[in-house]
Formats: sequence, structure tokens, C-alpha cells
Amino acid sequence: MQKITLIQQDGRGSSKIEGIKQFGGDRFEIEVVDIDSPLEPVIDDASAYLPETVRADLILDFLKHPDLSEDLSILAQRLNIPIVASGKKISRGSAICPPT
Repeated sequence: MQKITLIQQDGRGSSKIEGIKQFGGDRFEIEVVDIDSPLEPVIDDASAYLPETVRADLILDFLKHPDLSEDLSILAQRLNIPIVASGKKISRGSAICPPT
């Protein structure tokens, strides 16, 4: 079974979660990390919001805050886990950023 960690802000990935469950059946285990607290315009240290580590085969980024997405991409690169951040412009780390 493939494990997907989906990190979302304000429920932005909820429709994707439902799609994975509907069309993926029992082939995927999904862990959801929710970030719903108000955020500063600039986040210098994302460690208060992001997990220290992730155990997954794939990370999906549905964050709105660009600083969190950048730091998540760096974390994924450090852990050698593929990360998809659709529609984003991330310059650091290893995120795959296809257009939406």
C-alpha cells in the first residue's frame, strides 16, 4: 500500500482527498496534516507548523503560504520523498510544480 501525506492549509486539499479515496480505493493510505492557524505574512521558521519528519511515499502540498511550501520542499528533499506542489513556483528543495 502506498502512503501519501497531504499537507493542507484551511482545508484546501479536501476535494483531492475525496478523489484519492474514491478512485484509489484501498491502494493508498492517506495521512493529512492540517494547518489552520492564522499565519504571519513572512515565516522565517516553519518548524512550528510543519512536521519534523514525514514517513510517506509521496507528499502533496496544498499550502497557501509560500514560505511553508518552500520549507516543505526542502524537508522532502532531505527525506528523499517526492513532493508535488501543483501551480506553485518553488525555487528550493525538490518539489515538482506542474501548472494547474
